[in-house]
Amino acid sequence: MKITGVRTYPYAFKLNRKLGDANSPSGRETYAAMAVFIDTDEGISGVSVGAPAAAPRIHWFVDNLLRGCDPRGVAGLWKKMIDYVFKGGNRGTETAVIAAIDLALWDLKARCRGEPLWRTLGGSSPRVRAYASGLDMPLSDEALSIFYERMAAKGISAGKLKVGLDMNMDLQRIGIMKEALGRTGKTVELMVDANEYWSPKQAIRKVAEMERTFDLTWVEEPARRWDYRGLKKVSDSIRAAVATGENLDDISDYTPLIANGGVDVLNLGARAAGITGALKVAALAYAFEVPVSVMNSPGNIMGHFAACLPNHIMIEVLDAGRDAFLHTEHHVEDGWVVMSEAPGLGISYDVEELEEAGGHFDPSDTGPLFSSRRRGAGLYQVGPGEAG
Repeated sequence: MKITGVRTYPYAFKLNRKLGDANSPSGRETYAAMAVFIDTDEGISGVSVGAPAAAPRIHWFVDNLLRGCDPRGVAGLWKKMIDYVFKGGNRGTETAVIAAIDLALWDLKARCRGEPLWRTLGGSSPRVRAYASGLDMPLSDEALSIFYERMAAKGISAGKLKVGLDMNMDLQRIGIMKEALGRTGKTVELMVDANEYWSPKQAIRKVAEMERTFDLTWVEEPARRWDYRGLKKVSDSIRAAVATGENLDDISDYTPLIANGGVDVLNLGARAAGITGALKVAALAYAFEVPVSVMNSPGNIMGHFAACLPNHIMIEVLDAGRDAFLHTEHHVEDGWVVMSEAPGLGISYDVEELEEAGGHFDPSDTGPLFSSRRRGAGLYQVGPGEAG
């Protein structure tokens, strides 16, 4: 079997609600994604989801590095791509390129074996515990309650709230989330996410105030993602665990964070140079007894990865209508993401639908959902109603 080429289909659509955080409190309701197909001479294609901005480089990588290779040697092909970006580093768009290709290769490998990827990766069960993530800064209190009640109806009793701009608002909304998730009748776990808006000292002061009222399971990105000294200072000063890592790229970014005690729960996803890269980071975390929480993904496809980790605790579930054009049988049941028995990642696309959507695709939609850091971050607080 040999790789013969790659096809990419960008598409954009409207989410079913606005998503936003401390750096983007007004939120955004448009989203762009891209279907990636890696084709072979045996008529089997690997499918994944990527970022539209990565399309030109995905084609270059496949045409110049991978064409003619056996796609089943996923780890070796990943190393080949990582070695190619050595001088510039496994960063930014290059990381997104490697991630999209790596996911498609793992999908292809599992399809060749006629089994779901979670089994190919060594998982013994298709079930992964879930937590609800609102990306909810733009939601009204009523909409916030409705969201977490809807997730509670699926048996999910853990939730993560966006915070950081107004303490009174944060406390009120943590209470709303807690009450809604309590409808499950299960023990409720509360997490908050500041998205790097605070400095370490700000984080300690603000989390301490939250902890006077609530028992928090973890505080996510309370300071800059790479600041292991500051993150350790926060961890040593609060009761909750410190969670971080979702916005790092290479294993070299995670090493000082883990080795120096700057993280208590490691957030990990396809951004870490695909499943192959994320497996290496997860193994590093396991060596240091650090649990992993897998990040949200379209169609919850990273549940395959989560299912094979011995140190995984909960996977983030977004439920914001981000799965447009992507077809899957993965579902949430009694608080767990249940991966299907379909081969590979268990996703499919209708190419005619993709071609139609691509005809209306606006290149300006190729950027990330949020990217800017809000004014005052790490220095002084700018309220949610003030100009950023």
